[in-house]
Amino acid sequence: MAEVENVQVSEDEQYGFKREEMYKGSLVGTVGPYGRHVFLCYKSHETWLPHVESEGLPQLFAKSFKARKADFTVETKLTVCGGGGGESDGDVLIFPEMIRYKAIQDTDVEAFVEDVLVNGKPWTSGITEELSGSFVFVCAHGSRDKRCGVCGPALMEKFEEEIGSRGLSGEIVVKPCSHIGGHKYAGNLIVFSPDSTGNISGHWYGYVTPEDVPAMLDQHIAKGEIIEKLSRGQMRLRPEGEKEKELKIPNGNSVVEREPVEKKEFTGGCCQGANGVSCCQAQNPEPVKKEGSVKLKWFRSLEKEEILLGAATVSAVAAIAVAYSVYRRSG
Repeated sequence: MAEVENVQVSEDEQYGFKREEMYKGSLVGTVGPYGRHVFLCYKSHETWLPHVESEGLPQLFAKSFKARKADFTVETKLTVCGGGGGESDGDVLIFPEMIRYKAIQDTDVEAFVEDVLVNGKPWTSGITEELSGSFVFVCAHGSRDKRCGVCGPALMEKFEEEIGSRGLSGEIVVKPCSHIGGHKYAGNLIVFSPDSTGNISGHWYGYVTPEDVPAMLDQHIAKGEIIEKLSRGQMRLRPEGEKEKELKIPNGNSVVEREPVEKKEFTGGCCQGANGVSCCQAQNPEPVKKEGSVKLKWFRSLEKEEILLGAATVSAVAAIAVAYSVYRRSG
């Protein structure tokens, strides 16, 4: 009996960019519409628990998000990102507003969510900074799923290499982030980058490999051109006329999703510009003037009036004739 050779599957074939499931699933529509993304900076991605929101500051944010989800004016996602690169634990980055709130403490969380995320007020209890340039968040949550743990760091390394060779180190920030959904699509990443008009929108990509990184920089970030074959969808507001329902956000917490509400009036579709910018609006069309039917109605009305006028004229003539006849006889 021939001896069967034991072939060991490599880590890259099992968890990395050569695994069999690559490019097997459809990426289209794997990200639903939402209007705001909050990233909480917390420790190194290498130290995160499988559910990073189960401890410390992420836990407090997750609880506050769940408690106030019905009060958010736009659907909001919460994701944890690694510190470093100018950020420290407790820093909060918000897109598309492009704002950094510095060093939120445990005791600040409820007031921060209330003031900033619910009421849209400026945060006066801490330091606020405007962000600039482009941000790339790469899912590297290895303790949650090894595919992200293998693919994420490799992608970040390639991004840093390509950014450095192009002299863009001060313009593009690459950060690891926690689970954003769809482990089977690893490498997963989100790009927040301004388009030609300065508008920001987050675009999600899946099945990204190190070979795709140059195109991410040269095509998406530099030109605002979406790489369609890797596109999962983008941050965008839902059209008006949709109501809320509960949705699990990354890391198992709850936010708000919206589902269509039947409306009798017409609502316009959703158009998308370069770099994932959306201009979804409800549109009420101008009343359509059906000239043919109006004109026909006018003619019908006119014909009716003419008939009545004609009848009245005939009656008057007949009355005059009868009166004249009576007059002749009496004469």
